[in-house]
Amino acid sequence: MKSAAFLRAKGWLTKEGRKLKILIIRFSSIGDIIYTTPVIRCIKQQVPGVELHYLTKSNFSFIVDNNPYIDKLILLKASLDETIDDLTKEKYDYVIDLHNTLRSSIIKLRLGIKSSTYKKERLKKWLAIRYKINLVKPVHLVDRYLKTVEFMGVKNDNLPLDYFLEGDFDLGRLLPPDHQQRYIAFIIGATHFTKRMPNEKVVELCRKLGFPVVLLGGKDVADNARTIAEAVGPKVYNACGTISFNESVFLVKHAYKVIGFDTGLTHIAEAFNKPIVSIWGSTVPELLGVQPYHVDEVYEAGVTLPCRPCSKFGRSKCPLGHFKCMYDIDLNKIADFI
Repeated sequence: MKSAAFLRAKGWLTKEGRKLKILIIRFSSIGDIIYTTPVIRCIKQQVPGVELHYLTKSNFSFIVDNNPYIDKLILLKASLDETIDDLTKEKYDYVIDLHNTLRSSIIKLRLGIKSSTYKKERLKKWLAIRYKINLVKPVHLVDRYLKTVEFMGVKNDNLPLDYFLEGDFDLGRLLPPDHQQRYIAFIIGATHFTKRMPNEKVVELCRKLGFPVVLLGGKDVADNARTIAEAVGPKVYNACGTISFNESVFLVKHAYKVIGFDTGLTHIAEAFNKPIVSIWGSTVPELLGVQPYHVDEVYEAGVTLPCRPCSKFGRSKCPLGHFKCMYDIDLNKIADFI
C-alpha cells in the first residue's frame, strides 16, 4: 500500500487527500477511439485509485461502453453548454484532451482546470501532403496519445489495443457451414472512395486466395459486396450490411486472417492480434501513426508514388484520375501472405 505522502509526491493525490478524478476527451472516430484504449488501461492500472471518465459522441460509445477501465462514460449532448454544465459538476482534477479540436478547447477553457493535450502536428502533415516534405516522425498514434499522460508517470505497457466484445454470438447463425473454418475476413468498407480497393481488384484477389472469404462492411458497401460475391462465386460469403457491428467484430475475432483497408473495423482487428493485410491507397499509415499496433503478423500493402499521400483522410475520387495507389498493388504478395 502506497503512503499518502508517496501518492501526493507522484501527483496521484490532491492536496485535500483525495485520489485523482480524470476526464479523457475523444469524440470520434472508430479508429482514433480504439487507439485511445492503451491510454485508458495504462492510466487505470498505473495511477492508484484514479477515477476515470471518458467523453465521446453517442454514435461511437459502443467502442468503449464495455471497457472495465472506464468508471463513467459521458456522451456529448447537442448543446455544448449543457455538456459543460454536467462536466463542471464532476469536479475533475485533470482533462486529457486526445482530440484537440475547437470544441474540446472550449470545454477545457470553461472547466478551468489543468489539462494535457495531444499534439496533432497539423502543419507538418499539411507539408507532407501538399509539398511531400515529410517532417512527421513515424511514431504510432498510441505513443503520441501517451505523451499527454507522461506528467503523471504513466508509461506504455506495450500491450495490444482493447476491445471488450459483449454479446452472445453464434458462428453457426452468422455464417454458412462451409465458411465457419479458417475463413478470411475481408473488410471492404471505408468512409472514402480512395481508401477502398476497386471491385475488380477485390474480385481478382479473392480468386487468388485458397480459403473461404467473408466480406464485411456496412450498408454503404452492400452493392460493392454483391458485385464481388456474384463475380467470385460460392467461395465468397457476403455479410455486408446484414449484421450488426459487434457481430462483424465477432467474425473478425474468429477469422483465420484479416484483410482490410484503412477503416475502423480493420483497426479493431488489431485488438485480437489477428494476422492482418493492411491495404493503403491515398493515405499512408506512417503520416497518421496508425500502422497496425502490436500485431505479430502484418503485411502492409501500398505503392510508392510521387502523388501519394494526397490526403489525410481519403477522397471521393482520385484527383489525377488514374488511382494507381490501388490499381498497382501487387495482389500476389497479399495472396502469398495469406
